[in-house]
Amino acid sequence: MDYILSILGPLAEGSLVTLQLFLITLLLAVPLGLALALVRISRFRVASQAVNGYIWLMRGTPLMLQMLFIYYALPFVPGIGIRLPDFPAAIVAFALNYAAYFAEIFRAGIQSIDRGQYEGAKVLGFSYGQTMRRIVLPQVVKRILPPMSNETITLIKDTSLIYVLALNDLLRAARGIVQRDFTITPFIVAAVFYLIMTLVLTWLFQRLEKRHAVYD
Repeated sequence: MDYILSILGPLAEGSLVTLQLFLITLLLAVPLGLALALVRISRFRVASQAVNGYIWLMRGTPLMLQMLFIYYALPFVPGIGIRLPDFPAAIVAFALNYAAYFAEIFRAGIQSIDRGQYEGAKVLGFSYGQTMRRIVLPQVVKRILPPMSNETITLIKDTSLIYVLALNDLLRAARGIVQRDFTITPFIVAAVFYLIMTLVLTWLFQRLEKRHAVYD
């Protein structure tokens, strides 16, 4: 028990890095995903196809590869030449990747709304923006909660990929202690940290689903 208490400090510090990446990614990827979904279903064919290609690229290549490209290869791309520090590079990669997944979730949710509701809103004099904001999106939120829950829980686990950039997240902190002390106990404690984080997210989404179910 004394040993476990002694390693909680470094693992907690690693958890802060994990949570920072998780929260910043959500704050960036969710609105970007919604914007991409709206363009994806718009009547502007060129923009829609461009977004479709972007989603295909982000979903079709590994997140780790995207992160390594942004960190190592982006500085050598002609006309760009931007060198990002490790943590900002991870944020950009995660936000761009998860925005593609969230875009598909939003798109499916929006297209699940009956067309008659759009026509009814038009009869009432609502603009497209008002229809989306007041009628469509409130219903979409309720319908996309289950897949959003899955992606959000996946995100908290995917943050462990940033070890390739030598960022001291929860998993890297645990690995460092394992290599130092030759015991797997830090991995077990790290697993408990991840389970607690996913448990909180599961509870939060269940509460949201129950809250919206009241209005069914």
